[in-house]
Amino acid sequence: MPLAERSPNPNDTAPDGSEIRFLIGESHSARRASLVEVTLPAGQVSKPVYHRTVEEIWYILEGTGHVWRCPPTSAPESVPPVPVSPGDALTIPTGWRFQFSAGPNGPLRFLCYTCPPWPGPDEAVEAGIGGLGEGTV
Repeated sequence: MPLAERSPNPNDTAPDGSEIRFLIGESHSARRASLVEVTLPAGQVSKPVYHRTVEEIWYILEGTGHVWRCPPTSAPESVPPVPVSPGDALTIPTGWRFQFSAGPNGPLRFLCYTCPPWPGPDEAVEAGIGGLGEGTV
């Protein structure tokens, strides 16, 4: 079974506009989950999206920023974003709209565990309205 190595360059761009580095997936015999590193450049805001079938767990590695998570039955303006910094962990439940931003002093970088494994770009659906304004990426 191969050992995962972090790519020096992003492998892909997520539907929300962030940079993705693949770490663990099917090629590592992970059939029920996947792990990626996500990076959002300093001062940027992701596009608001929601996931059709997956849930995620995030662990903040570097930088500061805000994360907005909104249950499907809540009005977007009624849910405030929360500040995040290294060592924080959070969930993105299936069907919840979410958006995140990186502070001005450096990128926001986090590990993202996805279950079931990420099925492809059609998984994420643009949410239209987000709690952090328009996406900048």
